[in-house]
Amino acid sequence: MSKHDEGHTLAGWIGFGIATVGVAGIGLGVCADNALGEWGGLAVVAVSVLVTWALHLAGWGKPPGRRPASEWGLRVRDLRAREGHLGCLGCRLAGRGRPAVRSDVAVGGKPVSGEPVTESAT
Repeated sequence: MSKHDEGHTLAGWIGFGIATVGVAGIGLGVCADNALGEWGGLAVVAVSVLVTWALHLAGWGKPPGRRPASEWGLRVRDLRAREGHLGCLGCRLAGRGRPAVRSDVAVGGKPVSGEPVTESAT
């Protein structure tokens, strides 16, 4: 077993497979001098990005950084993906992983009600 978390996930492999088909289509389009083949292959590559992103958000991807060895398996689902991963561009684009914004505090950190802001320990 490898000592390194290489990031092999279901989302990664499926996205790679779809992208490979798209790149092959682009290559065939270039060789055949067929613009439709080139654009079709490019569309398949774009679909691979969207499919990989959707699978990542569904928990079949990998959060940024190193995972515990027990989560390295291809069939291990990331149950923390629903809340979003800190530092993950894909999660931020989906609106996940951002800190909660307090609605009672105006810009500049002053409370709207004029009362001092206190954080609860709960």
